[in-house]
Amino acid sequence: MAIWLTLCGTIVVIAYLLGSFPTGYIAVKLLKGIDIREVGSGSTGATNVLRTLGKGPGAFVLVLDALKGVLAIALVYWLFNFNQIQNYIPPTIDAQAWQPWVLTLAGLAGILGHSKSIFLGFTGGKSVAISLGILLTMSWQVGLATVGVFAVVVAISRIVSLSSIAGAIAVPIFMVLLHQPLPYILFGIAGGLYVILRHRTNIERLLAGTEPKIGQNVATPEQTT
Repeated sequence: MAIWLTLCGTIVVIAYLLGSFPTGYIAVKLLKGIDIREVGSGSTGATNVLRTLGKGPGAFVLVLDALKGVLAIALVYWLFNFNQIQNYIPPTIDAQAWQPWVLTLAGLAGILGHSKSIFLGFTGGKSVAISLGILLTMSWQVGLATVGVFAVVVAISRIVSLSSIAGAIAVPIFMVLLHQPLPYILFGIAGGLYVILRHRTNIERLLAGTEPKIGQNVATPEQTT
């Protein structure tokens, strides 16, 4: 039992470290020689990279950040399907029942790592892109539905933060509508609330009518991800 718990715990820690990998920070540092936390929104996320370096680097960081989430969840699937690991699963353990819970813990760890990177003094992005990668791997139906909500809201409003918040609200709703396991629903609630909290300054500006739209310059260090 101890070995099995250690293996599950190790996967969760690896998921956090994957989330912590500072893709946006490294990209801007290499291409422009500056600390992205000191420009634009102060976030290391793809939107701030887009504003700082342009569409190409922004899209590149978006994809890599999403892939961090994909890999974090893929590692859990690997753990539960690797034949040699089966020898360490106690006979009293139902591996199929454990898997969604470990997936949920790994997903939350990846989200936390992205926004509180151990490599950047526990700073980072707002965990939107990595959440997308996690969702698409955990439940592709929920992931695609969430992308649809994001796309519709951003097309209408031209505001990334509002679209991210709308997507975060939609995730647990889609989890319930699509009859996902309880751990996934809890992930949707916890992950969605965390992403919304990461956007609290954006919410203040949305209410004040000062949140910038796509294409507008960001003048303060606390804008959208």
